[in-house]
Amino acid sequence: MIKSVEIVAVAKSIPDFKELVTLLESLGLRKDLQGKTDDRRYVEFLPATLGLNVIYGKKPGYDTDLFLVVSDPDTAFELAQKEGFNPTGDVPPQTPPETIRFFDVQLPGGTRVRIGGRRVAANTVDPAHVAHFEGSLNATGKRFALVVSRFNSFITERLLAGALDALARCGADWKSFKSIIRVPGAFEIPSAARTFAETKLYDAIICLGCLLRGDTAHYDVIVNEVTRGIGQSAQETGVPHAFGVLTCDTLEQAIDRAGLKMGNKGFEAALAAVEMANLKKAISHHSALSKKQIPRSARNDKSERARSDKSERARNDKPDRPRKRSNEPAKASKTKRRK
Repeated sequence: MIKSVEIVAVAKSIPDFKELVTLLESLGLRKDLQGKTDDRRYVEFLPATLGLNVIYGKKPGYDTDLFLVVSDPDTAFELAQKEGFNPTGDVPPQTPPETIRFFDVQLPGGTRVRIGGRRVAANTVDPAHVAHFEGSLNATGKRFALVVSRFNSFITERLLAGALDALARCGADWKSFKSIIRVPGAFEIPSAARTFAETKLYDAIICLGCLLRGDTAHYDVIVNEVTRGIGQSAQETGVPHAFGVLTCDTLEQAIDRAGLKMGNKGFEAALAAVEMANLKKAISHHSALSKKQIPRSARNDKSERARSDKSERARNDKPDRPRKRSNEPAKASKTKRRK
């Protein structure tokens, strides 16, 4: 049975490959993994939604190399023009506004791309047009610290193996770093995680542990403190923390969540850490660009205002300079000269 399908667009030349990547980026597709070898280059894209259609037609336009159906063809047409492409074969918009629109983009090497879809009605709020932030599952160049409790090691070692497997699949480089911190139990996880997060050497912290309910209230106390401590460490340090601590009633429940029929929660925690590390970087980059675009006169910069107030206060508090005394004798008054 088919478990997954990948749609591959084959460019006819290297210039067409570069132009096609630029076109897809301008239409809103996010790049994921990319690379090149001696005989090929590749870029993986992550669209918000993907559908697979098989068609056959005799009309012009069905013989293109790539057929893209977008949610707003009018905006796509403007973006293609803005990027320097010359759209051809445009089916102009008609009335009513729900009609479709298609156009072709001819790349220098002969690759043809047809773009189109159903037009967006006027005054319609399309979520696809709102800025979206989402972290990718690419761990290349990222540093992670894994805090693992030794208590219930029969479970936590399997969680650790799942987390390491996830990081390796996401492209983590184990030659440059390997930070695994072992603590006595789950209660010590927040303290160790906070210590390593405050060093600012890691992009995310992965917390792994296992708590099993007993006959006393000790389980409830530890669960609350561990959850609160990990969340507080993430909020106060600004470093993402992935929660991979199992809180189960029985040993069978923990085993199922450490690699059996319920999956491996260590694997899932590592994926969450990779995604949050990339999300934090994306938001920081967007904030930096937004700050550059705001005019200096329109910013509400408290530090700038504080510096101006400080300089003005210094001018007001500056003591008056004493007048210089002249060594020349004072001139006689007019009354004395008359006498």
